[in-house]
Amino acid sequence: MSEYGQSFDIEFHGVVKRYGGVTAVDGLNFRVARGAFHTFLGGSGCGKTTTLRMIAGFEQPSEGQVLLAGRDVVGVPAFQRPVNMVFQQYALFPHLSVAENIAYGLRYRTPRPDRAQQRRLADEALEMVRLSGFGARKPHELSGGQQQRVALARALVNKPTVLLLDEPLAALDRKLRKEMQSELLRLQREVGITFVLVTHDQEEALSMSDSISIMRDGKIIQTASPEALYETPANRYVADFIGESNLFDGTVRRLDGDRVVLDTGNGLELASPASGSGARLFAGSAACIAVRPELIAIGAPSAPPSAEVRLDGVVEDRIYLGNLTEYRVRTGPFGVVCVRVPRQGGAPQGDFEHGAAVSIGWDQAKGLAMAV
Repeated sequence: MSEYGQSFDIEFHGVVKRYGGVTAVDGLNFRVARGAFHTFLGGSGCGKTTTLRMIAGFEQPSEGQVLLAGRDVVGVPAFQRPVNMVFQQYALFPHLSVAENIAYGLRYRTPRPDRAQQRRLADEALEMVRLSGFGARKPHELSGGQQQRVALARALVNKPTVLLLDEPLAALDRKLRKEMQSELLRLQREVGITFVLVTHDQEEALSMSDSISIMRDGKIIQTASPEALYETPANRYVADFIGESNLFDGTVRRLDGDRVVLDTGNGLELASPASGSGARLFAGSAACIAVRPELIAIGAPSAPPSAEVRLDGVVEDRIYLGNLTEYRVRTGPFGVVCVRVPRQGGAPQGDFEHGAAVSIGWDQAKGLAMAV
């Protein structure tokens, strides 16, 4: 419990995990509030799954302290922790019915529920995941999404303090994955349990999480809400990892009030507000300015966009994405710049084919300056 009265179900203090001479997790410090949906997001080998396994008790830290609901659990085995886990491979027992799969973990509770209680709790869990009436089926008689729900029901039936999700939607197709994201959010709100998700899918993380930790090389680069990560990334890596950004590198020439003036090295200066969530920038330091594709306007050279920064170029790629059209425009100073134009009134704002000459532009305030 903090001085502000906030309760935390998970706390890491200076946690390090080594495998021989390899440091997989390097000095993690974070807390997850009770009842939150928190996500660890990063590429392969960043340390996110190792972090999840240390919460579960499948791995023990080499250094540091791990607390669950205020209790130090370093050295405590997995089966003695108030935690359950849903894996990418659902690990259902093929010879058991759905109800028997769900009730399996109840056999190891103390005190152990009798058979009637086990059936009742399994039925309640099935109802929770909207699979009432499926208890007698075998796993092979279910679709992938239904098997995923059974795995969730099995994890929730023991009413854990924390539910861990190790890329549980990776094996599903895109449409089913979107449906299951909604199901997970509904479940989390209904049961009020702290959920911790590990994924490399940024869209999944942004759409489901209360807070996200971006990991790289065993460290947490930034922890914030999805909105804050997208709007005020701490550095170039986060800006490039979350969504898509046009990144213009250079050297800080000077600070002008709350704006950073960047020398891009090609005779052009850009001046945008500093991110505010990353390292402070100083004159002479390496930095970049990020501009999201949807904040850049595009027009014909004869009718260029009204903007502070204007560049002429040629459309190198035009990608139709349904609700928007993406242009990749080859410019002289900055190479390829990505522009996304939403559809309005059933038609895109301007329509430029491959090879068309165009003019693009944005206002300086729409960029964000940050450390590289």
